Amino acid sequence: MGDTLEFNEIYQEVKGSWNDGRLRFSKQNVVYKSNKTGKVDSIPAGELNLAQWRRVCLGHGIKLGTSTGHVYKYDGFRDTDFEKISEFFKANYKMELTEKDMCVKGWNWGTAKFSGPLLSFDVNDNTAFEIPLSNVSQCATGKNEVTLEFHQNDDTEVSLMEVRFYVPPSQADERQESVEAFAQNVLSKADVIQATGDAVCIFKELQCLTPRGRYDIRIYPTFLHLHGKTFDYKIPYTTVLRLFLLPHKDQRQMFFVISLDPPIKQGQTRYHFLILLFSKEEDINLTLNMNEDDVERRFEGKLNKNMSGSLYEVVSRVMKALVNRKITVPGNFQGHSGAQCITCSYKASSGLLYPLERGFIYVHKPPVHLRFEEISCVNFARGTTTTRSFDFEIETKQGNQYTFSSIEREEYGKLFDFVNAKKLNIKNRGFKEGMKGKNDEYSDSDEDQHDAYLERMKAEGKIREEGNDSDESDAESGELDSEPGEQQYDSNASASDSSDEGDDSEDESSKKKKPKKVVKEKKERKERKPRKEKKQKDAGGPKRPMSAYMLWLNSSRERIKSENPGISITEISKKAGEMWRQLGKDEKEEWETKAGEAKRLYDKAKKEYKESGGGSTTSTKKESKKSTSKKEEKKRKSAGGDKDKERGGNDSFKSKEFIETSESSSDSDHKSKSKRKKVR
Repeated sequence: MGDTLEFNEIYQEVKGSWNDGRLRFSKQNVVYKSNKTGKVDSIPAGELNLAQWRRVCLGHGIKLGTSTGHVYKYDGFRDTDFEKISEFFKANYKMELTEKDMCVKGWNWGTAKFSGPLLSFDVNDNTAFEIPLSNVSQCATGKNEVTLEFHQNDDTEVSLMEVRFYVPPSQADERQESVEAFAQNVLSKADVIQATGDAVCIFKELQCLTPRGRYDIRIYPTFLHLHGKTFDYKIPYTTVLRLFLLPHKDQRQMFFVISLDPPIKQGQTRYHFLILLFSKEEDINLTLNMNEDDVERRFEGKLNKNMSGSLYEVVSRVMKALVNRKITVPGNFQGHSGAQCITCSYKASSGLLYPLERGFIYVHKPPVHLRFEEISCVNFARGTTTTRSFDFEIETKQGNQYTFSSIEREEYGKLFDFVNAKKLNIKNRGFKEGMKGKNDEYSDSDEDQHDAYLERMKAEGKIREEGNDSDESDAESGELDSEPGEQQYDSNASASDSSDEGDDSEDESSKKKKPKKVVKEKKERKERKPRKEKKQKDAGGPKRPMSAYMLWLNSSRERIKSENPGISITEISKKAGEMWRQLGKDEKEEWETKAGEAKRLYDKAKKEYKESGGGSTTSTKKESKKSTSKKEEKKRKSAGGDKDKERGGNDSFKSKEFIETSESSSDSDHKSKSKRKKVR
């Protein structure tokens, strides 16, 4: 028998809903952790005084009772688990795991028993059902009836609303007393919020982001009362899961976040988080409405009767002492600007994402808290509209996806290192090198001139082609002698593309400013400009030899794939480059001799090919192309000269309108002279 026993998929009933989790029995304690909320219940082994094995709806269950009056029930065990758990309890807890039979008759007439926080309904000394009194929200009495109403849980498809008990009259005088006694037993353990007595302290007009507005917060011993102009909320401390204290990016404000389960409700709206916003410069002097002895006895030095300081510090201290929960603050993460958060957008609203030591929290609309335990993988994706930002996607084990978009590109390295250090599964590991390496080089570039994502896709496409046609394509390409592990880009093509784009943009701007005549002349010059001709390969000639690295890569590619299953094409080249650099001189010398032999055979074959007349067809084609291009240029020039002659044969250019007006004016002068002669 080992020191611990662990069970997965064990269920615990919470307000009418079954939550799954993990249960562990150890020598010191019994620990249950919920998968839904991450809440941990720890029962010290010395406090256990009851252990029952029962047949329940989900198989078999265990009911544990403690000396402090608490009862814990866990379901989802198998028949075979009974022997292991029974032996463990005998050896470590020195107590018997007794079997308890349940009543299955379905009778509705029995005996109501109150045992601690449970109301059990027994038929013939066997329990028919049990009601946790902490689920009761209201208790009403009638003439012979007691009605119990329950807290509702949004996770359940079908909820139990109320249960009515008929209390029979034994004697005329005792009838009312038995009903009232039943109700008092229920109310003593029920989760009914009654504002009895004075508040411990009151905070006036605090700014609340969710639910939005200004609220007075009254602190009572068992619950928190939010009083606003429109709504009132009563929040029991038992529903508080976690407390967060987060600094704003501007370093002048603080968020205080209270995580709730179940959430507070207003109509159909559910608020899982209560978010308060404080200014760091706002101070307060607070006096608790308690005696100093009571403060010391109850809070054990965590609070004082008179406190002063920043408002957010006082509120967080009071909440921590009353709720008895730790306050979570950001860890060692620092973004590009030195802040402990990242500006991003979630569901079309801007907010702040805080990487914590055990999860992420997004503030504030809507608030999201994701623990590392429930995250299956994360993904760094390219921004939808610009290359100066990226998206951070989180997928949970339940299949939900959260996308935090519009994150500045400078935050990428910090966030990647943080996720990598926390050992989260990253979908696209090769993305860091493609993005981080380009940050400095293109830090001042415009959005349209550079697309790092597109370049990475081109590089992966080239490597994929090399992997498919390793024997032919690699030998013919000019990238064989490049350094291993580097991604090659067509620098000439990119330069020509950018120059063409520059010309086009210049043409568009010039069309607006310059006259049509100048634009036409510029187009003619562009047409006459000879284009660069690509170097054509001789299909019949010998193929270029491979380098030593490429020969080694072709022989080692399958081995790398088998040793790293699921590796991408980009990662293969990177891995191969690292392995090649780690090879010794003796191993490299073997491949260099093979490459030298291949080069010698290539030179010999090329010499024989030229002597036999190979390659002449390509040269004649080039000469013919040159001659045709020269003839076309001459024709263009002659056509241009003829046009100039038609225009007037003069060096100075005269428009058509100028010629017509000059001719008409000379004709009119000639006619007027002839008329004058006749008159004389």
